[in-house]
Amino acid sequence: MAPIKLKQSPNSAAKSVASSTEARILVRETLRISASLASVPPVDSVPPTLSLAGPQARNLGIVENQFLDSSLRLICCEEIDGRRWNYVADNEPSGRSKNASIRAVCLQTPQAPIDEMMSFIRSYVVPEGFPDSVTPSYVPYMTWRALKHFFGGAMGVFTTQTLLNSVGVARNKATPGAIAINWILKDGAGRVGKMLFARQGKKFDYDLKQLRFAGDLLMELGAGVELATAAAPHLFLPLACAANVAKNVAAVTSTSTRTPIYKAFAKGENIGDVTAKGECVGNIADLLGTGLSIMISKRNPSLVTTFGLLSCGYIFSSYQEVKSVVLHTLNRARFNVAVESFIKTGRVPSLQKGNMNERILSFPWLKETPVVLGPRFKDAFQDAGSYLAIEPLFDRENYIVTYNQTKGKVYALLKDQAKSDDILKAAFHAHVLLHFIRSSYGAQNSLRKQGDAFSNSKPTTTNLEGEIAASCKMVATSYEIFKSKASEQGWVMAESLLNPGKARLCYR
Repeated sequence: MAPIKLKQSPNSAAKSVASSTEARILVRETLRISASLASVPPVDSVPPTLSLAGPQARNLGIVENQFLDSSLRLICCEEIDGRRWNYVADNEPSGRSKNASIRAVCLQTPQAPIDEMMSFIRSYVVPEGFPDSVTPSYVPYMTWRALKHFFGGAMGVFTTQTLLNSVGVARNKATPGAIAINWILKDGAGRVGKMLFARQGKKFDYDLKQLRFAGDLLMELGAGVELATAAAPHLFLPLACAANVAKNVAAVTSTSTRTPIYKAFAKGENIGDVTAKGECVGNIADLLGTGLSIMISKRNPSLVTTFGLLSCGYIFSSYQEVKSVVLHTLNRARFNVAVESFIKTGRVPSLQKGNMNERILSFPWLKETPVVLGPRFKDAFQDAGSYLAIEPLFDRENYIVTYNQTKGKVYALLKDQAKSDDILKAAFHAHVLLHFIRSSYGAQNSLRKQGDAFSNSKPTTTNLEGEIAASCKMVATSYEIFKSKASEQGWVMAESLLNPGKARLCYR
């Protein structure tokens, strides 16, 4: 029995020594592995004795026996947001890894506090995968959107303060019940206006840039009316109701046009992420504007001067915001730019150029365009003879194009069989005819300056038939070319948003 005790004594001593130095060895080996991995050669140059057998281990990222004299074994590597991690495990004397002994070792030094803060901010204001997950127009749009919300938040402080003073809260000129009733009536009128304006329907899709900017103008108009209650407190209820109606209509416009705009920025199935980050940017800018405005309001600045400065900043930012949006579809404004460029130069503008040249101030409800798509028959023709003269030219088409000399407009009437491509072709034909007529007017005006009578400046019925016949020949040869060049530039021709009228010609 005595020899057995003598053999156990060294083993127990070794175990105690190993347990006492285990922590220090683990720390030392972890640091040594991290330093060695920074200078480890490529997998192909590792000696055969240190590399895994077979290509499957390389594909899995598992490396065994890289450190023969180490008590730790490298299991695999991991990368998260550009930072690399190594997973190591403790080895037993038999070569197996101990259970629950996997540890993570970061290969990079900790980020600086400023870098950590920037990463935190980026997670709130830009979509995941930025900038590859959005289109290039996302940054300028968000920049102008933030400025617009900054000015809007600043304006909100002054309008709210003015309304409260006018209703009598600050000066104790009205009972709480009267104040509450006036405020409820004001909000109720705004909700009624919001419901009535919602009937515009697809106009929010046809002319979303124009309506978005018009809504922002209406928002500033409502803010101006609210500030006007300070000059006429006795008219608080009608002025406040009118202002709230205007602001609620503007809110409907902003909400309805938001999704198509964010959809234009999303490259993949990340429209929800783009929308969330866009709204976060707007809220942050709104809070900053509100805070600055609270500081300024303590000095009692002039309402007129303050309103003028903030309104100019808001409207300018709103205009630049909608101008920076690049849409792929063709509404009437972008279609006019594309067709006019094709007729004059033979080229279709790019998406960026076409959107930049789009008219934003041409409001949809102002029907002053020289081309009318889908009108009623009585608006296009005043007599049956003019219709019967040109009707045979459009036997094979699902539309009829004519020019009304009295109204000075080109009308494109649609037949009941007209599809999306027929509507697009009718609009193209109408612009070609308008170009021919304007060219004819230009020639006749130059002759008139040489002594011709003014009555000859407008084309007669015979001349009009010739212009229409010439436009038919040009459309037959150039329409498909126009479509092809537009598709090459990235325009979506199958989803035209030309918003034609509802009238259709029926043949029995």
